[in-house]
Amino acid sequence: MALLMAAFSGYLMLKSAELPIGWIPDEGPGAGAWPFWLSAVMLLACGGIVVNWIRRASPPSRSNEMLLDRPAFASVVPVAVLLTVTVTLFEIAGVYIALCLFMFTYVSIIGRHSFRVGLAYAIVTPVVTFLFFEILIKVILPKGFTEPFFLPIFKFFGMGGI
Repeated sequence: MALLMAAFSGYLMLKSAELPIGWIPDEGPGAGAWPFWLSAVMLLACGGIVVNWIRRASPPSRSNEMLLDRPAFASVVPVAVLLTVTVTLFEIAGVYIALCLFMFTYVSIIGRHSFRVGLAYAIVTPVVTFLFFEILIKVILPKGFTEPFFLPIFKFFGMGGI
């Protein structure tokens, strides 16, 4: 699995490097910076896993058990489906609506936490994500049909040209 993830990391780094991956003066990080550097960290982590596997340095690296047994697989499938739906919603409803729905569903339904806790995560996560990406580092994320609702917010932050 680590080798597969390492190969995927390398692919993501190559694709991200087609865009600027450094700092662009008066703009912030290039469009490929976040995916490139996150993929680089993932590649390093995969390298560490492979080294531990070769050295048999951890209990999982010495185990002959299946990677995922039936109960583990059953707990992964709902999250995989939820993530697929979330990513699909990015272009339609926008990242922030998709994040809101994801967090509420994940925390309240899959995580079995209270409605209140799920609602708190569903509100706080998109707000913090918006402030970090759109306002702080000026990386514009897809907003889907909700884009007109963001124009007054951009105007408030002096970003009317976006």
